[in-house]
Amino acid sequence: MPEKRVAVASKVGLHARPAALVAKAAAAQPVAVQIAKAGGDPVAAGSVLNLMTLAAGYGDEVIISAEGDGAEQAVEAVAQLVATDLDA
Repeated sequence: MPEKRVAVASKVGLHARPAALVAKAAAAQPVAVQIAKAGGDPVAAGSVLNLMTLAAGYGDEVIISAEGDGAEQAVEAVAQLVATDLDA
């Protein structure tokens, strides 16, 4: 299962606008994408509510993973968003 570790780049963490953008991108992928805080349980990345319940703040490391055909591209697409300051 492909996975990637990235630091949350948005100053407000994965809340509000950044969470909505990440959830939209994750939901658009051909496979289910999961995200977890380091040491925590994974949640579906396509849900804004799930992303907000992670309480992932600025600089926190998260692990993005997916399984199936297209999983590597899906993980990379979501990871790039998380690693971008979406508040800018």
